[in-house]
Amino acid sequence: QVHLVESGGGSVQAGGSLRLSCTVSGYTDSSGCMGWFRQAPGKGREGVANIYIGGNITYYVNSVKGRFTVSQDNAENTVYLQMNSLKPEDTAMYYCAAGGRWSLSNNVCFDYGYWGQGIQVTVSS
Repeated sequence: QVHLVESGGGSVQAGGSLRLSCTVSGYTDSSGCMGWFRQAPGKGREGVANIYIGGNITYYVNSVKGRFTVSQDNAENTVYLQMNSLKPEDTAMYYCAAGGRWSLSNNVCFDYGYWGQGIQVTVSS
């Protein structure tokens, strides 16, 4: 059985930093995608950042470019999201995803098979 366990969320003031971690058990992927999504109250789920492990290629949504960094540790089967210069609009439930596929034609990750339960990030102004 596959489990994704997120940690590192919490409350922080604007301009602060948080580091999210997601450790995967029951599944190992050395060539697919892992990533982070978020959902704010009243909004749809948004892809924040992901990493194509096989090519070490990262993607970020425009609103977090230059502030967030996604990374992955194969040995620990863990994906991280370092979030700096946090803004109130970053407030959301953040979800880890694993088992994603890489599209060679579009150079994007898609079709994630496994999801975490979510972890809250709250940024106050």
